[in-house]
Amino acid sequence: MQRLKDRIAVITGASSGIGAGIAAAFAEEGARVIVNYLKSADQAGAVVRRLRQAGGRAVARQADIADKAALDALIRAVLAEFGRIDVWVNNAGADILTGAGAAATDGQKLERLIEIDLKGTIAACRAIAPLMQKQGRGAIINMGWDLSVHGLAGANPQGFAAVKAGILGFTRALARTVGPAPRVNLLAPGWIQTAFAADHMDAAYYQARLDEIPLGRFGRPADVAAAAVFLASDEASYITGEAIKINGGLV
Repeated sequence: MQRLKDRIAVITGASSGIGAGIAAAFAEEGARVIVNYLKSADQAGAVVRRLRQAGGRAVARQADIADKAALDALIRAVLAEFGRIDVWVNNAGADILTGAGAAATDGQKLERLIEIDLKGTIAACRAIAPLMQKQGRGAIINMGWDLSVHGLAGANPQGFAAVKAGILGFTRALARTVGPAPRVNLLAPGWIQTAFAADHMDAAYYQARLDEIPLGRFGRPADVAAAAVFLASDEASYITGEAIKINGGLV
């Protein structure tokens, strides 16, 4: 049985990594998936092609979620094409670990995290929640970080922790504000095997993190995606304001 059959699902930042994994899982479960991306048109197109080749239904749509006008335009476009939005996953996040982001100052990195991760999530939730209230159903899934609770040393983790803890608090407050529909929950991944872990984490640091995980491995995007499918489905119909950690027992 397809748990998300014919549901319209928007996944922000879905051109790679965890977002692409969620898009694939949603398509497999029968959802009609909107793969949002910022700059990576080729990668988003490749995600859509893979989903379609596997029998899924997906389209790519560009929008800067941190830009309210672009966010509103994306929502209007999805509504015009599909008539409703059943699931919204706030996965888009600032890259402060690679490329130009890695070269930014600590202050610049924090501002970027606040603008995209925190304010972008809040803006998207506030735009989508009233639509879902009118529909009488819907699910919003926000993206947190388990180490915002556990703690991790370093300037970059400080910024991530501050912003992701803010998203957790906002998620719980929003769930109380908008219930019974939509349901609003948060996923808090730990160490996930993404391109950053594979290409930018040195062997000693990787092993040190691995040694801390009771299940003995980094998570996979599919592990996060499985939890997202659950929260988006009717199986989670009595769950809201919750945070699910996907971390192999680290926290």
